[in-house]
Amino acid sequence: MKFTLSWLKDHLDTDEPLEKLANKLTMIGLEVESIEDKAKALQPFTIARVISAEQHPNADRLRVCMVDTGGGAAPVQVVCGAPNARAGLISVFSAPGTFIPGKNITLSVGTIRGVESRGMLCSAAELEISDDHDGILELPADAPVGAAYAEWAGLGDPVIEINLTPNRQDCAGVHGIARDLAAADMGKFKDPAIKPVKGEFPCPVKVTVEDEKLCPGFALRLVRGVRNGPSPKWLQDRLTAIGLRPINALVDITNFMTYDRSRPLHVFDARKVKGNLVVRHARDGETLLALDGRTYTLDSSVCVIADDHGVESLAGIMGGEASGCDENTTDVLIESALWNEINIAQTGRKLGINSDARYRFERGVDPAFMVPGLELATRLVMEMCGGAPSETIVVGNRFGDDRVIDFPLSEVKRLAGIDVPLPEMRRILSHLGFMVAGNGPVVKVAVPSWRTDVHGKADIVEEIVRIIGVDKVPETPFERGEDARKPVLTPIQRRTRRAKRALAARGMVEAVTWSFISKQAAELFGGGKAELALANPIASDLSDMRPSLLPGLIAAAQANADRGFSDVSLFEVGQVFAGDRPEDQWTAAAGVRHGFASSQGLGRHWSGSKTADAFDAKADALAVLAAAGAPMQALQIVPGGASWLHPGRSGTIQIGPQNVLGTFGELHPRALEALRADGPIMAFEVILDRIPAAKPKVTRAKPALELSAFQPVSRDFAFIIDRSVKAIDIVRTAQGVDKKLITDVTVFDVYEGKGIDPAKKSVAIAVTMQPREKTMTDQEIDAVAEKIVAEVIKKTGGTLRA
Repeated sequence: MKFTLSWLKDHLDTDEPLEKLANKLTMIGLEVESIEDKAKALQPFTIARVISAEQHPNADRLRVCMVDTGGGAAPVQVVCGAPNARAGLISVFSAPGTFIPGKNITLSVGTIRGVESRGMLCSAAELEISDDHDGILELPADAPVGAAYAEWAGLGDPVIEINLTPNRQDCAGVHGIARDLAAADMGKFKDPAIKPVKGEFPCPVKVTVEDEKLCPGFALRLVRGVRNGPSPKWLQDRLTAIGLRPINALVDITNFMTYDRSRPLHVFDARKVKGNLVVRHARDGETLLALDGRTYTLDSSVCVIADDHGVESLAGIMGGEASGCDENTTDVLIESALWNEINIAQTGRKLGINSDARYRFERGVDPAFMVPGLELATRLVMEMCGGAPSETIVVGNRFGDDRVIDFPLSEVKRLAGIDVPLPEMRRILSHLGFMVAGNGPVVKVAVPSWRTDVHGKADIVEEIVRIIGVDKVPETPFERGEDARKPVLTPIQRRTRRAKRALAARGMVEAVTWSFISKQAAELFGGGKAELALANPIASDLSDMRPSLLPGLIAAAQANADRGFSDVSLFEVGQVFAGDRPEDQWTAAAGVRHGFASSQGLGRHWSGSKTADAFDAKADALAVLAAAGAPMQALQIVPGGASWLHPGRSGTIQIGPQNVLGTFGELHPRALEALRADGPIMAFEVILDRIPAAKPKVTRAKPALELSAFQPVSRDFAFIIDRSVKAIDIVRTAQGVDKKLITDVTVFDVYEGKGIDPAKKSVAIAVTMQPREKTMTDQEIDAVAEKIVAEVIKKTGGTLRA
């Protein structure tokens, strides 16, 4: 919602400075988003006169101008390329060091084609006061040379923009904003009574409302003999200041009423209306060419205003082109009506129309102002366009329902924690338009017609508190009690946060993709069930709920690759769906790596580059599981993964065959072809819900870091085992020999080939032993080594490699 300071002062008698008004607006719930003060921004620009304009010696389209900037200063040389630069011209001058808003530059002394230029003569576009950039500004001959341009041009009217919450429809007009400021002691509210305009003849057009639920009230008046030309300068200036384009007097009056009184109106060219008006449901297939130049196809859920010719207006949203007013309009029908808020919102969404009228009607307008608004608009039409008015036709209820609330005075203290005396409550509420009867402890409060958002006691407390000031509400700490606070986050919420942090720390970028994918992609990743198909998909390729996060991530990676960013690593943590029951909805973490986006670094580098491989995906998956609290010692890595992964370059992470936590590896070429993606792409996906909950352990606290004073010992072992034996079995067997002494076991070599039986392989491990009580002797080290060899041979059936 935008308005100018002078516009506000039409309704508020105040001398308060702009900064104080803006601060008070924010404090009472009308948050100020911006203040545009052109006078302040254009302060350095002055009025100047061109003394001479000679042809530039080195450029045909440039002139060298000598400019009188006033104040007795010496003339300034300016190189200008405007076609209208000439001797005697009065224009706007900017000196070096001035910021030019239209060009987003700070002016400096420059040399243009060998000629020095010490300033600039400005166009309207460069000052951002219009779109005219064909030439420099031409001011009247009596414009004072040397004076500040903004002050002379009357640009000292700041434009204020506030952010309205949906419940404050009464402040969608400047009149309502002024009322709130007056209640907050920022001035005196100007609210003169609107005098009815006496009709000179009966209105010849009749109105029928077929459904009162869609249109509770409808008022209409004919004005004959109008002259529809440009609107007065004051009205054009106000509309232009808030970003609206002046069209003609009749249309400008309706726009003015919308922003001034939050009362949208519509004007029909009476000569283009055939017969009487009917408010009805549209018929399926009816169309309307609207004022925005688009043709809309309607159905029976849309409320319209129609005549004998057909639909003439989308009720409460937008008028039709056929009955719109132009410069030839002489007779005009002015309509002021009340519309069903829900129907207006549904129609606007369905047709994709966001108009100023829809914005106000779907939030609710003042029902009691329907007829006064018509009277005020009639008076403006007669003042600007002349004409003779008819009598007013009113169909339905011209007033809203009365609302009276029994309000206990103690509610303010109970809900807000502040003591407000009854006289102060009465003063605040009366200034806001409420009526208070009684002296307590329970009073009756009558709600004004324009406050359609006030329905209960809490709403009244809110009105009192926001005017008194939210800063007056005391800070009251919550009672903590003796018991410790319970965790706020659920286990799955904690896992989700930790998983995101872990993947971001590994250099991956978070993505948020659609929860819907195509049926083909859903079937490829184990979905595509009938119960997961959308009844009303937003697009044909978004027809099914996703069984996996990977299709969306693969599509995102390919979109980046198509735009030249092939080295991408993306991850997502979100919901996947195996069925339509609550227990079939899981939280998954997934990621993809493409090109040179390996875990060792992104992109190509002179010191060496590494393309992503299946081990990067494995490391990503394990990092997520570790961060989410999975029991890492119990995890098993099994060769082979899901059907969409390469069978020889993938793996499955599980805690036994009954609890598969996830898969990782390189995407299958068949999957890449189906998804139209360029490979290779590495991917992983783990289900966070399947991680078993940690068992609480009662243990005594240990130091955060334990360092041994004794030298660790490392020994290497190589075993020849059957190819079917997993290396992890050797690692776990070696670790189990002495868990206190052996701190690390890693695989550092796997060999298959010459010198080894084809059915066998050699696996070499490094075992680290960390003594804590004394330095180990050679005999003790050998004893542990022999035990490791014996246990591995026993568990795996292998032999120690010579």
